[in-house]
Amino acid sequence: MDSPGAVIVLLTVVLLFVTAPATTEAVCNMSQAGADACKPSVTQPNPTPPSAACCKALEAADLKCFCSYKNSPLLPKLGIDPDLAAKLPAKCNLSTPDNC
Repeated sequence: MDSPGAVIVLLTVVLLFVTAPATTEAVCNMSQAGADACKPSVTQPNPTPPSAACCKALEAADLKCFCSYKNSPLLPKLGIDPDLAAKLPAKCNLSTPDNC
C-alpha cells in the first residue's frame, strides 16, 4: 500500500473499533482484535512495527472499503498518526487498491 489515503482509511476503521463498544461485527472485514493489533503501530510517541496479527488482519481486510474513510477527520482525534498509518500497509508488504 503506497497510498497514504488507503492507510488513513484503514486506520480510521481501526480507531472506530478501538473507541466503539465491544462488538463481534467486523468493519471492512477487520475484526476488533485485528484493529487492536494494529493500533500500536500508528500511535505516537513510540509506534511499534506491525505485528504478525496486524498484518494478517490487514491482509484479510477489504482495503477498498477502508478507502471510503480516507478523508475522515477522526484519525488525529483518535490519536492515530496519519503518516504512520500511510506506511503501515507497505510494512506488511501489501498493495494499495487503485483509486484509493
